[in-house]
Amino acid sequence: MSYIRLSKHYVHLPYLYLGITEALLLMLAAWLAQRVDAYITRDAVDAETITFYWFPVLVFSIVMSCCTLSMGVYTAMVREGNASMMLRTLVSFFLLGSVALFLLNLIIPGDLINQSFIFWGVIIATVLVFIARWLFLAVVDTANLKRRVILYGAGERAKTLLQDLAPEVDVLGVQIAGCVANAREPVEVDPALLIDEPQDWLSFVKQHQISEIVVSPNERRRGEGGSFPLNEFIDCKLAGVPSSDALSFCERELGKIDITLLKPSWMLFSDGFKYSKRRSVAKRLFDLALASVFFLVLWPFMVLTALAVRLDSPGPILYHQLRVGLNGKTFRIYKFRSMRQDAEAGGKAMWAQKNDSRVTRVGAFIRNTRLDELPQLYNVLTGSMSFVGPRPERPEFVSDLGKQIPFYDMRHKVKPGLMGWAQLKYPYGASVEDAKNKLQYDLYYTKNHSFLMDMLIMIQTVEIILLGKGVH
Repeated sequence: MSYIRLSKHYVHLPYLYLGITEALLLMLAAWLAQRVDAYITRDAVDAETITFYWFPVLVFSIVMSCCTLSMGVYTAMVREGNASMMLRTLVSFFLLGSVALFLLNLIIPGDLINQSFIFWGVIIATVLVFIARWLFLAVVDTANLKRRVILYGAGERAKTLLQDLAPEVDVLGVQIAGCVANAREPVEVDPALLIDEPQDWLSFVKQHQISEIVVSPNERRRGEGGSFPLNEFIDCKLAGVPSSDALSFCERELGKIDITLLKPSWMLFSDGFKYSKRRSVAKRLFDLALASVFFLVLWPFMVLTALAVRLDSPGPILYHQLRVGLNGKTFRIYKFRSMRQDAEAGGKAMWAQKNDSRVTRVGAFIRNTRLDELPQLYNVLTGSMSFVGPRPERPEFVSDLGKQIPFYDMRHKVKPGLMGWAQLKYPYGASVEDAKNKLQYDLYYTKNHSFLMDMLIMIQTVEIILLGKGVH
């Protein structure tokens, strides 16, 4: 098994192991930084006179690990190569990490996280992390780490699954060994992937080092013209080669729920889509605390943004719209106005487009930096929104999308948020097809949302803001 489930969210073990290893290296870097700082700034000549403090070491490791996650360093190392990984690491350590530690030093008394400690810690951490990643890539053959997966099915469902996996296959560490066609379905996949159905499944999976069988035929019923090899798959499972259905495989590997495979019974009987009063109360308290802190820290930026909007173009400073929230109830959302006052002069709701001509000069800047979203902290405080959840849509769009996309209303079973899983995994949507694709990630969040997943989304949203991804 190459994944583990933490608080209902699937985490791939290679990333988890790498993260734990680097967290330990960051602790080592912080420990060394304490000693260097003591020698240089306190004139310590005897190692026994240096006092060791665990608190700054732990804080340093946690902050730097979060900054690494926020810049998408691990996935960039696989997808974009070493150059992108090094650049993102430098930004996460020298910019995000240094600033975060400096701000903590202002808050925490005792000067345990002083500037000299931060400087040497970042330098040493960068060197250690780069060496560790270089050794990993040089010593470990990543091709041998990939799990070999075979699909039982070669029809439309298998084709759709292969198309979904194609952009992510390198990151996931999955290698499709081939597809075994079911006699009851027409072949839709690439003929080069076809494999004759084995006479002995158990011998086949052992011989070809298969890690998992994904069952994805269009038909699974027994009958004339072909039969489902249930006994053979049970034998494989007992030998340590599990089987999974295409929907669960897609959920686990891609972090989304494929609505083309989704059935109401699966939602009803799955281990997700559960309500927890304790979690609901804890999330509400967290939202209140965090929104209050953000208001205290960001109010100068809100004042400057309001002034810039006022001076740039005629019209109100704030813009409000009706949006659909929890259980389909509408509420009024607030933003700093980023478009001309007559952006929807005809009164008809319109999707925002790339390089939208309705956006003002100041509007383009505050959209790129997400400053236009700051008034939504008020929505969080009043309880109509949370920090993390599916982005709320306008009632006009919801009514139309609900007729065209199955299960669309399921995204309203959790409170909408300022940031969401779909915004991390899919670019800005401005069509029915985009809304359908984003819904698959929203359903994954609705099914599996937890405090841990909320934290991961908030941390990784930093990359979206800094790089201006998904802005229209």
